[in-house]
Amino acid sequence: MLHEGGTTLKRTLVGLLRSFETTGEKAKDPELKTRYYKLSKDQVWEETVGMIKKTPGYKLLHEVKNVGEIVVEKRTALGRTQDITITLFAVNPTTTAIDIYSASRGNMGDLGSNYRTILDIYKQLDKKLAAYKISH
Repeated sequence: MLHEGGTTLKRTLVGLLRSFETTGEKAKDPELKTRYYKLSKDQVWEETVGMIKKTPGYKLLHEVKNVGEIVVEKRTALGRTQDITITLFAVNPTTTAIDIYSASRGNMGDLGSNYRTILDIYKQLDKKLAAYKISH
C-alpha cells in the first residue's frame, strides 16, 4: 500500500510540470508497460471500443481500424479535457499489444491525471480480457 501511495505522490509532483503520459516497452514504471493479450487485433479492437463506449466520462471521437488507433476524449474532475490515443498492434495473428498516450489540453501540468487515466483504461481492459492477458 505504501508503494502505491508513493507512486501516486511522485506522479502528482511530476504532473506539476508535465501534461501528458504515455506507455511503452521501455517504461520505467511497470504500470506503464505495453499490455499484451492472446487475442487477434480485431477481437481486442471490438472489446476496447465497446469498453470505451460504455465507460462514463469517455467520449469516442475516431476509430481508424487499419492503423489501429482509437481516439478518445475525457473530461477530468477539474473540468480539463484529456486527449487519449489507444494504439493496437498485431504482434502476430493471435497476439495484440496496446499502448496508450494521454495528454491534457492547456499549458498547466496535469497533477498526475493522465497517469491515472491510463491506469484506469488498462485496469478495465485487464479485467475484461483477464483470461487473455500475457505477462511480460
